[in-house]
Amino acid sequence: MKTCPRTLSLPKDIQMKLGILGGGQLGRMLLQAAANYDATTYVLENDAHCPAAHLCHHFTLGNIQDFDAVYNFGKGLDAITIEIEAVNVDALEKLEAEGVKVYPRPSAIRTIKNKILQKQFYKENEIPTAPFFITENKSDLLNHISFLPAVHKMAEGGYDGKGVQIITSEKEIELGFNVPSVLEQKIKIATEIALIVGMNAKGETIIYPPAEMIFDPVYNLLDYQLSPAKLEEKVLWKAQAIARKVVQGLNSPGLFAIELFIDGNGDIWVNETAPRVHNSGHHSIEANYSSQYDMLLRILLDYPLGNTDAILPSAIVNIIGSEGHSGDVYYDGLEEVLKMDNVFVHIYGKKQTKPGRKMGHVTIISKDYQDLTHKANKIKHTLKAITKP
Repeated sequence: MKTCPRTLSLPKDIQMKLGILGGGQLGRMLLQAAANYDATTYVLENDAHCPAAHLCHHFTLGNIQDFDAVYNFGKGLDAITIEIEAVNVDALEKLEAEGVKVYPRPSAIRTIKNKILQKQFYKENEIPTAPFFITENKSDLLNHISFLPAVHKMAEGGYDGKGVQIITSEKEIELGFNVPSVLEQKIKIATEIALIVGMNAKGETIIYPPAEMIFDPVYNLLDYQLSPAKLEEKVLWKAQAIARKVVQGLNSPGLFAIELFIDGNGDIWVNETAPRVHNSGHHSIEANYSSQYDMLLRILLDYPLGNTDAILPSAIVNIIGSEGHSGDVYYDGLEEVLKMDNVFVHIYGKKQTKPGRKMGHVTIISKDYQDLTHKANKIKHTLKAITKP
């Protein structure tokens, strides 16, 4: 365990011990926001050089999927949260039973981390989602030829576009997964949006303006996004009602990102839910009065919920590791981007780049949507995460 040498020793009665499972970029940005509060922060991660390691007060090297590691890490804390779903839920359940505040609740994490359970949850709670079948192995796909084209999703283990495979015909069945999975009907998407919903222990909820998500067709990662998304009022109201219903059904305090598809008829379908801060909310750091990170901290610390309104419209561009580059990272075009007005660069502190790896993001704010789109495309083609020349 390491302790930040510059930690201030404040009285214990005003400092809450707050733990985060996972030390990636989401943990890093949550810790940056936590610096504004009287909280002592703890991180558990199996990489001592992870993006969040040097920003917390106490770092523990350990596996977030190991029962003993998670339980021993959390048993002395007041509250614990996650930055990734792949955690040991059994340990979190034991911690919760012993009085540790676990947000989101282990029951919600267990439902969401398994896509089969997640889809069944939508069906049981009458939440609109694409029709689906459950498959135990690749051979099961032969029973659903007439259902194609469809999307095959691993129940567990998928992340950032991995573990997802589009199967258009019988000839492509070999591309499917030989583990328990969901075979989901392919929706003809007109628009894809994400709504971030927060709920506190009293059951009070907040919801952020929607973000329209535009994906990279190669890596199936968020390429750039615009927020607030331009939606018809009745579509927005329906999307907000569905997103709130998801969170209320999970019956858990915390912050949740609800990804939704809107088809050509204006019908809305829940794609997936993330029980944590999310890539689709990064813009809120600069573009909203209370960022998604600030909001989660308010929920964990039992403070009043913040203001989700947008200060200005915004766009996000992901900085993704370039094809053909693996090794020590170099950010080509960084100085040129930093010269642009109303542009905010976030580098995640990962030393090594590889194709498709999330290395950072850039937020743009402007009252002009055309300006946002223009700058987003310019940044996408200017700033590259490559290996050192």
